[in-house]
Amino acid sequence: MNLKISSIKIDGMEGYCITDKAPTISFSLESDRAGEELKEAFIEVGAWKIKTMDQINNLYTGLLEPNTNYEVRIKAVGVSGDYAQGIASFKTGRLDTPWKATWITDMSYDYPKKVSPVPMTFRRSFSVAKRVKEAWVNSTALGVYELRLNGEKVGQDYFAPGFTSYDHQIQYQTYDISAQLQASNTLTAVVAGGWTAGSFNYIRKNKISADRQALLCEIHIIYTDGTSDIIATDRTWDVSLEGNYRMAEWYDGETFDATIDLDQVSWKSVELTSPRKKPVLLAQYGVPVRVQETMNPISWTIASSGEIIYDFGQNFAGVITAKIKGKHKQEIVFRHAEVLVDGELFVKSLRTAKATATYICKDGEQTYSPKLTYMGFRYVGMKGIDPEQIELAAYVLHSDFREIGQFACSNDLINKLQSNIRWGGRSNFVDIPTDCPQRDERQGWTGDIAVFASTACFNFDMSRFLDKWLLDMRAEQSKGGGFPMVIPRGGDHWPAMANSCWGDSSILVPWAEYLARGKKQVLEQQYPAMKKFMKAAKWWSSFLAISPTDRYIWRFPFHFGDWAAPNETVKMWLKKGKWVGTAYFANSCHIMTKIAELLGYSDDVLYFQNLREKIINAYRTVFTDQKGTLKKEFQTGYVLPLHFGMTEGQETNMMVQNLARLIKQAGNHLTTGFTGTPYLLFALSDHGHLKEAYDLLLQEECPSWLYEVKAGGTTIWERWDSLRPDGTVNIGDLNGKKSDEESNGGMVSFNHYANGAVGDWLYKRMAGIEPTSGGYKTFRISPKLGGGITWAKASTETPYGTAGVHWKLDNDQFHIKARVPVSTTCVLELPNGEKHTVSSGIHDFQCMV
Repeated sequence: MNLKISSIKIDGMEGYCITDKAPTISFSLESDRAGEELKEAFIEVGAWKIKTMDQINNLYTGLLEPNTNYEVRIKAVGVSGDYAQGIASFKTGRLDTPWKATWITDMSYDYPKKVSPVPMTFRRSFSVAKRVKEAWVNSTALGVYELRLNGEKVGQDYFAPGFTSYDHQIQYQTYDISAQLQASNTLTAVVAGGWTAGSFNYIRKNKISADRQALLCEIHIIYTDGTSDIIATDRTWDVSLEGNYRMAEWYDGETFDATIDLDQVSWKSVELTSPRKKPVLLAQYGVPVRVQETMNPISWTIASSGEIIYDFGQNFAGVITAKIKGKHKQEIVFRHAEVLVDGELFVKSLRTAKATATYICKDGEQTYSPKLTYMGFRYVGMKGIDPEQIELAAYVLHSDFREIGQFACSNDLINKLQSNIRWGGRSNFVDIPTDCPQRDERQGWTGDIAVFASTACFNFDMSRFLDKWLLDMRAEQSKGGGFPMVIPRGGDHWPAMANSCWGDSSILVPWAEYLARGKKQVLEQQYPAMKKFMKAAKWWSSFLAISPTDRYIWRFPFHFGDWAAPNETVKMWLKKGKWVGTAYFANSCHIMTKIAELLGYSDDVLYFQNLREKIINAYRTVFTDQKGTLKKEFQTGYVLPLHFGMTEGQETNMMVQNLARLIKQAGNHLTTGFTGTPYLLFALSDHGHLKEAYDLLLQEECPSWLYEVKAGGTTIWERWDSLRPDGTVNIGDLNGKKSDEESNGGMVSFNHYANGAVGDWLYKRMAGIEPTSGGYKTFRISPKLGGGITWAKASTETPYGTAGVHWKLDNDQFHIKARVPVSTTCVLELPNGEKHTVSSGIHDFQCMV
């Protein structure tokens, strides 16, 4: 093989990329020569050519013309003298070309508060009289839409144009329709309210970004004789509110009537409209939501209510798909739930969400799968048809990123935990990083992704997904530097403010992505927003401060504190806000120091170093006896300063001893919330308490990760006792004042990925693989043995290739195999203290332990 270009990515996409901006070009290499690395590379795009030694951060700076294909040629030369060549391509979108199309809608349509609009169906017929060379559609909507050309779906996407900060930017899609065109054609578009005009968030607000749906579409046809046509949305298009989709929204579901013939319904001429603000329309820069796999039920039963219950064996986000032998006007109802109680679907935890798909049959054999909504579920209840007349399956839906990480070990329960972590991530990466996929929420809560980002970036290629979300974050930052609690804001009633962890996502998320992917651009683009946020945090820390030390204790305006800590109420979580806020403030200063150094902002390096020292001093002075004991003790209060490097010397020893004591007093259980749990095992294992870390990881009683596994969980739960040991669902009121019977569903989700951030410890400590510079250009392999684990392996696809480790313990003999990609360096630390610095290749070592 010698040297080979194994991957070329354009703006993070391997394959065909359509872009409205200058793209970044990256490539990875493989070689069978140990120690190989890139010496130089030549990248050509037409007349543009550069010489580079960077495999990641190569920005195309040549000319760009709209709707044009560009071929990318790469020649890479290794230090060995071997060379490799590769070819990729990208296409430009519209760039700044004005749209001939205008936004169309039905201006006469209105609907009440807290509900979603009836889906609108648009259509346009047209003929093609000449031979077609190429044809495509540019389209977008206010709402979510699906196109059909001559009855066939256009593209593979769900929920286009995707959820963005609609006041600032909206994605448009480009679909190739060359193969679908006929002599006579009809294009139909169904537009539901979606995130724009539909009912969204737990207060069921609607008309958030638009008063009603609208469509913008251009059909581009290039003929073989060199001529062209554009068929654009204008007053010649028709619209109807009587289409097959009678209802569609995120929470209540979808109703589809197959008996409706679009040629028999009432149509009217469309009217012209426009978005409320002036958003920029950009070629899709995020990752589209698509079908990832098909799930088949593992069993079905008939509940005492008569409902037929299908068990898919896995909690996930998606939709059912059914092959049906039906009769005219036969109505089939599918309900969805995460758990069963007494053999029936338990739906109270969904709160106001109905999570129901209703299908009205035509005669004969037919298929149905919802297109304008999705559910979070394991179980499906069905009424209206005999099981013999239907073949039921389900589609897993999430953004179309690649799964790049692997982890396994000798403990089957830990392997199941890793599966739950992966499924939790997959279920909550549906166009935006949601909190949960099932109840009346599904919002882009910033705190959840803040703590899970590193785990996510190991398992999945999050590059384009997070780039999209961070663009919305920057767009929605307030003048004062704060951020909405959820991004995109989506009608949330919380004011944009600077608060800890949730707001620190503006730093934690791009930093995790940089470490995984090595793209400096993500830091450069985010840096002004980071600095603005840090300025706001500093201002709020000094607000109403009495003493000089108090100026660095971050109390105001609001913190979620130790959110979701077990056996506590929301009031108790919030009361810990100043401890959590101050520690996160210090940690963000630490990360900002590293980022400023990478970007060459030397003054900022000194500023954030000095600010961090003052915050650490304040934490010690105000909260501790300055010897390592908190005046008010709780586990997260010790975890954060330990993991964030805020202690030193004997103080560190005392803090970790105190933490271990609190864990022991809790019966070897954690009592940490969202903000402390991701770092708990690190705080123990990195400060001489590895055994305690393993004991906590392997705890099987509630609250613990393995309690959820043994209780049958297939994803990560929002609260440790979402399903109590007695088998009841914890839907108690957050304030602890209402019983389950009195509550409105409480705060219980069986698919919340935040506590799955423990995956970071599995990969970095148990398996031992951890980046020490961006994109794993340098990384460490240093397994920490314990817990009776006799082998572990992990790997992730870095921008340079696959980095991996596989170790095993045979009595006292330790064996390890490390895989190091071309152009990277690894420091491998054995359990006996030996260190080996190795370059690319496969490396085997062993020692006695």
